Amino acid sequence: MMKKRNGKILAAFLSSIVMGISLPAGAAAESESPANVPEVTLRVCNWEEYIDLGGWDEEEAIDLDSGDIIGVNSMVEDFETWYYETYGIRVHVEYSTFGTNEDLYNMLTLGDVYDLVCPSEYMIMKLMAQGRLVPLSESFFDTEDENNYYMNGVSPYIRSIFAENEINGEAWGKYAAGYMWGITGIVYNPELVSEEDASSWRILDDPAYYRQVTIKDNVRDSYFAAVGALKSELLTSQEFLEDPDYSRRLEEEMNDTSPETIALVQDYLQDVKKNAYSFETDSGKADMVTGKVAANYQWSGDAVYTMDQADEDDFTLAFAVPQESTNIYFDGWVMLKSGIGNDAAKQHAAEAFINFNSRPDNVIRNMYYIGYTSVISGGEDERIFEYADWCYGADEEEEEVIDYDISYFFTEEEGSGDYIITAPAEQSNRQLSAQYPSQEAIARSSIMVYFDDEQNEAINQMWISVRCFNIYDVPVWAWIVIVCVIAVLAVFMLRNAKRRR
Repeated sequence: MMKKRNGKILAAFLSSIVMGISLPAGAAAESESPANVPEVTLRVCNWEEYIDLGGWDEEEAIDLDSGDIIGVNSMVEDFETWYYETYGIRVHVEYSTFGTNEDLYNMLTLGDVYDLVCPSEYMIMKLMAQGRLVPLSESFFDTEDENNYYMNGVSPYIRSIFAENEINGEAWGKYAAGYMWGITGIVYNPELVSEEDASSWRILDDPAYYRQVTIKDNVRDSYFAAVGALKSELLTSQEFLEDPDYSRRLEEEMNDTSPETIALVQDYLQDVKKNAYSFETDSGKADMVTGKVAANYQWSGDAVYTMDQADEDDFTLAFAVPQESTNIYFDGWVMLKSGIGNDAAKQHAAEAFINFNSRPDNVIRNMYYIGYTSVISGGEDERIFEYADWCYGADEEEEEVIDYDISYFFTEEEGSGDYIITAPAEQSNRQLSAQYPSQEAIARSSIMVYFDDEQNEAINQMWISVRCFNIYDVPVWAWIVIVCVIAVLAVFMLRNAKRRR
């Protein structure tokens, strides 16, 4: 919490900072002795291994034409230093992590208190619907502020999605600032799995890959894949693809929670459970690299990491986007009422944390460290596209190349030729296509919408049946044994009762 001195002077000082009354950078620091500088404690909870922890070797420096980028300290440490130098206020970040969206929600339900958290889109929608979030301040949207790196650098494509999607009539972008984004697909070993097989969710229960595939160990991702597999014929039909209202219909189909669909999904996932090597959250990456499995349902950021690790061992893996549909996901920063409350100083620090992680050099550090794709395109700063070209651009002597257009992410100008990477041809289904999906893949993407309490209860019950025990899967012979045991016990108890009399 903030250290106290003269209350009125401190309140006026913080008000001038938070409400935007201009102070030269570092001016407050010069007028305050270190012992009396105000301090804010900011409690941040993020995904595991989802921010640059620093400690790079010098040879790891990213040598862009515009200058080298390297992570010496952790991003959290660098933020604390930057915040003090910029605003004259000391901030102490209490940083913690979670493993899944459901883990985070349970932590909050059990009373854990955080100011700033980074859930995925459907959990953001749930927290919005429950009225648990603090809206971003008006000053956060001020593009005249040179420190507002988020608003000045967010991809126009991402910005439109956050503006167009609403919960209870309020846009996501009122409460959430994006962090990373991507799509879901299948990482596969091309020596064991054909591209055609990997390009369908039906691979998950394909007996040809018995004990060679993995699926995500969370209800929403697994439900999405199961729906895609069950509705494969519909979703890939020419009539459906040519529907003028294709995007809306796709979203409706992929988020279908009718009792009939839930029952079919349960049966399908029971089959997947029998066919798959495992349900997993993080181990699938290692299982692919070590060759334990041939195909792995994966988020695109983890797919990049997996393929990078395999390349180090001269082991080639590829990435396929299912033809039925892919989930376009977003992880974003939101502020919690239970933590931020009405504390303007905390909110200013939280929004500054978002902005610091949106500064192009820091965006590149985070992307390099974790393998995911930032929602930040950089605005007028070209370094993020420069970094993409640095990662995937073909060498001059490369013969088999493709022109890979990612203009949709970097600009609103249609037909712009400024954001095309000349890449090795193999990158059409490897790291580049996972890091920045093609427009074709994006066209068949769908978000996971917010499910209300009734929908969640139904699919959670389905998930319990899949992951724990399903009474309908008990074979007839087992029921006969159970009935016989119960009958024997009943006779035994009756005889004992008669003897006592």
